[in-house]
Amino acid sequence: MNGADIRRVKKLAGRLGVRDSDVIRFAVKSMLGRLAPLIDSDVHGRNLVPVFVESGAELLRFFDIDASKLETIINGDVHAERRVDRDDIALLALTSTQEPYAALKLSELEQTDRPRRTPAELSESLRQYLYAKYVYRPSGGVEAPPPEAPREAARLGLAAVDQELA
Repeated sequence: MNGADIRRVKKLAGRLGVRDSDVIRFAVKSMLGRLAPLIDSDVHGRNLVPVFVESGAELLRFFDIDASKLETIINGDVHAERRVDRDDIALLALTSTQEPYAALKLSELEQTDRPRRTPAELSESLRQYLYAKYVYRPSGGVEAPPPEAPREAARLGLAAVDQELA
């Protein structure tokens, strides 16, 4: 921590009416909560995707983690069915350093022509893409349908009911 950090901690503590140590304790506990899966050495592969999606760019930038090191952290000693694709790891690493290129890469992986315009839109698209691919998919290894699929199925189901009633 530098002098500016200490001044901000003191200002925050004063405004909240708490001790400086309470502010620091809160910061440490919050960080440990966000990164809890990284503490457990048995958590690997796709189970680490949420950690790097939610705090990835900030985490990767602060600790200067490149794609190679990120792949070792995520895929080290993991079975093939639990692995995260190299392209997806590279995409996570790119979002921390080269957002425009990451946006193009994500459009390529999603097979869309529309590049992301803002960092917030890129972040949300990346979250949706990686969660659909690694977090929400069934454990049998079959990928989950895209987020639009349930709405489309429901729409088709309602159309069939309308036809039966007519």
